[in-house]
Amino acid sequence: MTSPLSICLVQSAAHHHASGEGLDEFAADVRRIHRAHPGARLLVYPELHLCGHRPDEDPETVMTVAAEPLDGPRGARLAALARETGVWLVPGSVYERGDDGLVYNTAPVYSPEGELVTSYRKIFPWLPYETTASGTEFVVFDMEGYGRVGLSICYDAWFPEVTRHLAWQGADIVLNLVRTPTVDRAQELVLARANAIVNQVAMASVNAAQPDGVGRSVVVDPEGRVRAEAESATDQVVTDVLDLGEARRVRTHGTAGLTRVWDPFTAGRPPLELPLYEGRMDAARWRQGAASSEPR
Repeated sequence: MTSPLSICLVQSAAHHHASGEGLDEFAADVRRIHRAHPGARLLVYPELHLCGHRPDEDPETVMTVAAEPLDGPRGARLAALARETGVWLVPGSVYERGDDGLVYNTAPVYSPEGELVTSYRKIFPWLPYETTASGTEFVVFDMEGYGRVGLSICYDAWFPEVTRHLAWQGADIVLNLVRTPTVDRAQELVLARANAIVNQVAMASVNAAQPDGVGRSVVVDPEGRVRAEAESATDQVVTDVLDLGEARRVRTHGTAGLTRVWDPFTAGRPPLELPLYEGRMDAARWRQGAASSEPR
């Protein structure tokens, strides 16, 4: 059995400074939301919330100045803030200076104990406008008592392989951190529902507020139904209480009690060659991930 998970998607404009005054403002915001929603266990902010660049600034300059290792001063303050408030904190993504000297667009996750539980580097920067290095790993983490959470960042949602891999790794919900100021947010909302439906996984897509984004943050259940949505671009908090066990129920019994997308193969069916990937879809591997995992 899993416990209900109370979440807050914080649709807000970026603080633009990943140290000093910007972090002070961010900490005050987290404390304010924690006071207003004392039952919330997970707070999620948009992409580059602490490092976002304004349209009239050179993104290369902002990126270079803001980048630091995850275990640097910024990370220490974020960890302390999660420990102080006792919540799971996803502070949006940040510019990370990797050990290889490259700059990544990275989403760190902090536990209520103030530990850096995991981090995810954006695999698909929005070319040619984003110049961060590409990540190479799909990332999920466990929230004990609640379920398994996958991470993606903005443009990643346009590539079905990302959400499919996270679901295959056992994700019950995927957090998609977004900073979209453009008209294609309409398409992103369709993709949030489509990714939920074809993978039978909950989706939480949190976009920045104006002027950094056009808002419309959304929570979608594993059958593709919109549970909660911010219908404007203003600063607001989208709240919901989720049973992450729903994903496993839908995979077992089917969408609308009918369609079980994790059961495409019958015993003895030959593998399906995948020329696109120079590989193949094999039933022996298909069932290794989320669809066959035991309830957590």
